[in-house]
Amino acid sequence: MKQITEMLKKVGVFYIATTDSNGDPHVRPFGAVAEIDGKTCICTSNQKKCFKEMMRHSRVEISGMCGEMEWIRLTADVVNLDSDEVRAAFLEQCPQVSGLYSVGDGIFEVLELQEPECIKYSFGAPPENI
Repeated sequence: MKQITEMLKKVGVFYIATTDSNGDPHVRPFGAVAEIDGKTCICTSNQKKCFKEMMRHSRVEISGMCGEMEWIRLTADVVNLDSDEVRAAFLEQCPQVSGLYSVGDGIFEVLELQEPECIKYSFGAPPENI
């Protein structure tokens, strides 16, 4: 997991594809990622459509560029970690989201990427499992 978390940090902005109740895909940019208790985690608001979509259809795909010639594709199930201890740990690692969220605000959610399958692609090399 550490390698996947570090790769997402390197990417910076990554894009998460979700599925709505009609089966239509939606893609959104994310940028905050943390490793908590050995788990790769992202965060969002429970007021956003993407959160509701992820709770209905937990399978997501993430993609992002890590340089000009390399990118990752990560597939995982998301699980809500409903814990103020986890929220505090996330804020400690990603203080940039503290302007949006705080522990106890009723909207801040931390999601674990469970059993991720991550592949790094390149224009000049074969795919590499991360």
